Amino acid sequence: MADVARADARRNYEHLLGVAREVFAEQGTDASLREVARRAGVGIGTLYRHFPTREALLEALTRAGFEALRERADELLTADAPRQALLDWLRVFAVRSTTYRGLPESVMAALRQEGSELHASCEAMRTAGGRLLARAQQAGEVRPEVTGAELLALVAGIAWAVEQSPGRDDLMDRLLALAANGFLP
Repeated sequence: MADVARADARRNYEHLLGVAREVFAEQGTDASLREVARRAGVGIGTLYRHFPTREALLEALTRAGFEALRERADELLTADAPRQALLDWLRVFAVRSTTYRGLPESVMAALRQEGSELHASCEAMRTAGGRLLARAQQAGEVRPEVTGAELLALVAGIAWAVEQSPGRDDLMDRLLALAANGFLP
């Protein structure tokens, strides 16, 4: 009987995540959690049992993406061109930051709030990107005064700007190139 209950709880969890993914894709990270519960066909209490806060739900939705970013950074640490490796990773970070409208703001807020459910995932991703930055700086390919926090804030700002300009397919790459001119020697 306990196995059936665990299987039901897991199905509910996955169903809620799937519905939340849809709602957040449509309405952004500030979407109504009541709407998520309603579309999932559950009460708001069921949603809160699985995800006690909006950040807990957002963390569950973005965990795999942040882990993939961390893994990508680890792979790029052995690339022949440290500068290009950093630029490639920053582009992937920027693109993934536009998965949900409002995600760049949520990530930056979580990085400032150590108690946030989203903080650990964001911090692991920032640390991984920081290693790429340090490697590029050691190679003399990025200005030494640039910090990882500044770089992520810059790229999150670019992702936010792209969110505000739908239909500009080239805008992400253009803004990243302009920003790179500021932090590359």
